[in-house]
Amino acid sequence: MAWEKYLERWVDAHLIDPLTADRIREFEHRSDRQRLGLPARLAITFGAIMLCTGTFLFVSSHWDQIAPWQRFTVVLAMVAVFHIAGAVLGEKVPAIGMALHGIGTASLGAGIYLAGQIFNLEEHWPGGLILWSLGAVLAWLVLRQWPQALLAALLVPAWIAGEWDVATEIYYRSWNIAAQGLLLLALLYISTPSKQSNRRLQMGLISIGSITLLPLLIDVIAASEIGGMGLGSGYKSLPSWLEYVGYIGAYLPILVFAAVTRKKRSLPIFVSAAWINVLVIICGYGSLESNLLLYVWIALAACAFCYWGVHENLRLFINYGIVIFALDLTGFYFSTVLDKLGRSMGLILLGAIFLAGGWVLNRLRTDLIARAAAGAGANQ
Repeated sequence: MAWEKYLERWVDAHLIDPLTADRIREFEHRSDRQRLGLPARLAITFGAIMLCTGTFLFVSSHWDQIAPWQRFTVVLAMVAVFHIAGAVLGEKVPAIGMALHGIGTASLGAGIYLAGQIFNLEEHWPGGLILWSLGAVLAWLVLRQWPQALLAALLVPAWIAGEWDVATEIYYRSWNIAAQGLLLLALLYISTPSKQSNRRLQMGLISIGSITLLPLLIDVIAASEIGGMGLGSGYKSLPSWLEYVGYIGAYLPILVFAAVTRKKRSLPIFVSAAWINVLVIICGYGSLESNLLLYVWIALAACAFCYWGVHENLRLFINYGIVIFALDLTGFYFSTVLDKLGRSMGLILLGAIFLAGGWVLNRLRTDLIARAAAGAGANQ
């Protein structure tokens, strides 16, 4: 390799001793064996997904043809084989071992629910999630691999939300509280600090937050409107004590975690919690389509995202803020303005708004990104 000739020159010049040179060679050769390029990583990722999917399809297609004890054996083998293979191959190719361990933990969830079907256990679907979550947490404690931590970050909130949904399914204003907690958690994930020891876990959490943020925002808005109706639909009113418990469970763990791990940088999470509370209050008044204050409040959130991105030099936040503002403006136009215009005039004005607004927003986005980069350069 190219670096070896320089290493020999340094040894000849007595800059380093031969023992140190041998240790450098050993380290570099070991790193070259473990380092994988982008095509290899993509192949391992898609291979893991296809292997996991194919295994599930094979088991499901032959499920009715095998006896109960054989089903249970298949379930146990499906989980054990992937972890054993990951342990064996992980010593030679860590990336493949990590992928196989991830498949094993994913198979655990399928195994739990299949075991419940085999033995006709009492139906309580969040119970399977807690067992799956415990498996992911234990796997992370043992393996210390980021896929296990990412699965736990998905499964634990899903279990809590599922338990709340089952426990309060007879009450008409229940899911609204869970949706608020999940939205705040998405904001926590998307704002994961960049100074993380595990870069891939950080990117995974940011990806989860980015994908779920807009759907959860819509969910909070829709659940708030439905919660304001519902009294005559046969559902009971949510008791005050249960509502307090729900809000504490939805907000307190996230805020405490942010305060402990981020300290002074946790302020945006507290501001986000207050913004979500006000959003729910706004959505409870009148129809959403004619609620001008709702569109203004979402536009303020888009501006706050852009400010957050400029202050922290986060291009993702700037882009997200621009997208939220554009969607908010489009929603306001379709719900309030378009009905008051003729069909042709409405389309003409919509086209002009898209052309002019797209140019203005792109120009604004470019300026904000440049300002964020300049601020980051000045702070270094």
